[in-house]
Amino acid sequence: MEAITIGIIGGSGLYKMEALQDIKEVTLETPFGSPSDSFITGTLDNTRVVFLPRHGRNHHLLPSELPFQANIYALKQLGVKYILSASAVGSLQKEIKPLDFVIPDQFIDRTKNRQATFFGEGIVAHIAFGHPVCGKLGNVIAQAMKNLNLPDVSLHEGGTYICMEGPAFSTIAESNLYRSWGGSIIGMTNLTEAKLAREAEIAYATLALVTDYDCWNPEHDHVTVETVIQNLHQNAINAQKVIRETVKLIAENPFISDAHSALQTAILTPLEKVSPETKEKLNAILTKYL
Repeated sequence: MEAITIGIIGGSGLYKMEALQDIKEVTLETPFGSPSDSFITGTLDNTRVVFLPRHGRNHHLLPSELPFQANIYALKQLGVKYILSASAVGSLQKEIKPLDFVIPDQFIDRTKNRQATFFGEGIVAHIAFGHPVCGKLGNVIAQAMKNLNLPDVSLHEGGTYICMEGPAFSTIAESNLYRSWGGSIIGMTNLTEAKLAREAEIAYATLALVTDYDCWNPEHDHVTVETVIQNLHQNAINAQKVIRETVKLIAENPFISDAHSALQTAILTPLEKVSPETKEKLNAILTKYL
């Protein structure tokens, strides 16, 4: 199969890409199990991309149930070098309004039950993660939004994504704690993806789609399910436009990210001391170092 360098992970409300043409479904198995769903490959304006619905196309997987390792490993197997991750979030700040878009550049991890590394079983690696997303990719997404000049959509460049375990939303006390920490938005998935993408040497950035204010805001009590679903739908329409423009910009000017060599100084275990079984399991990630 031809290598596909751009991967798209769609979150709540974004289960498919309407503009994809020449669609094929690809089912992959990985050493870490099955991904969330089949991968949808297709063409966006003459550029081949691969799309994965994070929670499955019928949204049947809880955040804690997501096969994060399998999802990222399979994208690596397909040849992906850039991941555009769209994700529904709640806002922790008054100025970040429902239907706004955020490109966060920091994360705080509040998860408890996640497998957030490919390593272990006889091999140790510690990636640098001070800057958890690819700044170059974030800049391309921001440029795409500026090119589109979408009405009624404000862009916030930078900010901190609080990644909580879920599936229940925060208590008011927790929400106010995260605000005191400087949190901008809150979600349940993207940090784990970012860690694994860095280990897989894939540039990763989040396009966060604000559906509503988190429960710290008294107005939250008046938000209806219908309103949230309407916002999810509108966000998905706008997100597809931004992703399409971002893909176009990457295709026109592919770039080298620091993430593309993240393992160069991260692996502590001498590879000649690693078992053949572990090397085989991590082949898609380690191949250029073996």
